[in-house]
Amino acid sequence: MLTQSEENIIKNIYDLGGVDLWVSTSALAERLAQKPASVTNMIQKLARDEALLVEYVPYRGVRLNETGIRVALEIIRHHRLLELYLSQALGVPWDRVHEEAEKLEHVLSEDLEERIAAALPDTRRDPHGSPIPTKDGQIEVLNAINLSEVAEGKIVSIAEVYDHDPGLLRYLGELGLYPGVEIRVLGREPYGGSLRFQRDGGEYRLGEDAIPHVSVILQ
Repeated sequence: MLTQSEENIIKNIYDLGGVDLWVSTSALAERLAQKPASVTNMIQKLARDEALLVEYVPYRGVRLNETGIRVALEIIRHHRLLELYLSQALGVPWDRVHEEAEKLEHVLSEDLEERIAAALPDTRRDPHGSPIPTKDGQIEVLNAINLSEVAEGKIVSIAEVYDHDPGLLRYLGELGLYPGVEIRVLGREPYGGSLRFQRDGGEYRLGEDAIPHVSVILQ
């Protein structure tokens, strides 16, 4: 039985490293807003645990094994289903559902998970465009690129946005940059400045720091 802290570590190892990349303890500590020494201690405990969810190598980092990947995808499924339900059924704004789902994902029963999934018309993506793992642990791989890689004049559809920063989500919402929205990239301001884009006939600017947190699909 994993603790809430251990579940958070497993989920974020997957979020940062996927199915095969090593994740440094410093990167994981930064994501979790914890001291590296505390994170290292928890990782070492998980690596010694008989459940065998992670592989840990000092100075290299940590990665999930097959069992750990299955556990991570189940936690992520809970989280993203909750985000979708909170957004669609209860009208919770998209900049608040992540925080609420973080609290609820650890106590969601399998029965309630199935009931939530059955109550939603489409459970493929959460409100931020992230794929929701299936019940049997499959997850869609988005054919997306970062918005920063898109050339001038190209039309793209917003695929996924970073969901850990409520302020960023409110900002993207003000610009209408929701998953599924199409925009035309008009260019970048000089010296790494804001990105100019067109949406619904209007011209907008997306700040430099926000650009890397938006993934898109070329049309």
